[in-house]
Amino acid sequence: MNIATNTAVKAESSMLPIVFSAMVGLSILFLVGFASSGMIHDSAHDMRHAMGFACH
Repeated sequence: MNIATNTAVKAESSMLPIVFSAMVGLSILFLVGFASSGMIHDSAHDMRHAMGFACH
C-alpha cells in the first residue's frame, strides 16, 4: 500500500506546474483579448526597449 500511496502523491504534485502554467497562459490570453490594440502595441514596444532591442 505504501508504494501506491507514494505514486498517487507524486502524480498529483507533478500536475501542479502544468495547471499553474495553463492558468497563467489563459489569464494572459484573456487580458490581451480585452485590451485595446494600442495598449498591446505600446506594451510590446516598451518590452523591446527594456530588453535592449532597437525598434526605430
